[in-house]
Amino acid sequence: MGTAHLAILLAVEDPNFTTHSGVDFSTPGAGLTTITQSAAKRLAFEEFRPGIGKIRQTGYALGLESRLSKEQILALWLATLEMGNGPDGWMVGFHSASSTIYGRPPAELTDAEFIRLVAVLIAPASYDLTQNDVRLDERAARIRRLAAGACAPLGFSDVWLDGCRQGSKAPKTGSEAFGSTSRILARLDDPRPCGTAAIGNQG
Repeated sequence: MGTAHLAILLAVEDPNFTTHSGVDFSTPGAGLTTITQSAAKRLAFEEFRPGIGKIRQTGYALGLESRLSKEQILALWLATLEMGNGPDGWMVGFHSASSTIYGRPPAELTDAEFIRLVAVLIAPASYDLTQNDVRLDERAARIRRLAAGACAPLGFSDVWLDGCRQGSKAPKTGSEAFGSTSRILARLDDPRPCGTAAIGNQG
């Protein structure tokens, strides 16, 4: 996927991914789980239980950060994401879902198509990529406003982007936050889009 699409993905799912060490307790919109923690949960737990499980998850995440590059962590996460129901059943993997739903890899999607894939990540069982879904459309619209710099998350826990609802009175600081995410992408070790060597063959 190109850097512009990667910037959208990170701005929504883990705004500080490229600089944190596996956990993030302060960035607006970050929520309680980073990309690294999510990858650790999928790789290390057959059955995840809150409480002690969250502590172990954090430990695994720190371990991943010490052993793998950001590109490798991102690739693992993308490959294991639950993407909801598709025409042939439950879909797993961002690139796989892109091919199943649109017949093309993420690098070839339009902005609207890519954003719909990102929109489903927060609650894959609640949205439907195979048909018109008003709730998914609303989620995608919030992401578009965030990407355009027209809004910003209300705070650390605003993973639903309530600050980007239509008509929201939230301060329009999204452009600054989104711009920072875009600039940070340049710090990734592999200068090719999305760490092509690590991620390009996922779909």
